Amino acid sequence: MQTTDIETIVEAMARDARKASRLLAPATRQEKDCVLLELAGLVERSAAELREENNKDLEAARASGLSEAMIDRLTLTDGRIAGMAEGLRHVAELEDPVGEVLETTQRPNGLNINKVRTPIGVIGIIYESRPNVT
Repeated sequence: MQTTDIETIVEAMARDARKASRLLAPATRQEKDCVLLELAGLVERSAAELREENNKDLEAARASGLSEAMIDRLTLTDGRIAGMAEGLRHVAELEDPVGEVLETTQRPNGLNINKVRTPIGVIGIIYESRPNVT
C-alpha cells in the first residue's frame, strides 16, 4: 500500500516538473542565475528545517537497520548543507550552454542548418543516500 502512495507522489512530482520545464526552457541566462542564487539562499535559510526533516529520515534508517556507513552518507550536516548552497552558486557561475551553435552546415541549395544546444527537459534522480552530492 505504501508503495502505491510513493508511486503516486513521484508521478505527480514528475508531471509537475515537466510542466515547469516548459515554462523554464525559454528563461534567459540572467533569470536562471537569479533562480540558482535564490535557491542557494533558500537552502541556507532552511538549514534548520532541512536538518529537522533529515533527522526523521535518520530515525527511520536506524529503525530499519541501515548500516552506520549508510546513515553517515544520509546525514545532512551544516557543512553538507553549506556545500549544497555553494554548489548552486557554482552552477550559476558556469557558462550557459543553451543557444550555443555547435555546428553549421550549408546545403547545396544555400540553406544553412545549425546544430544548437537546447534545454534537455527533466531529469529524475532517485537517491539511495547522499542527497547532498548532486
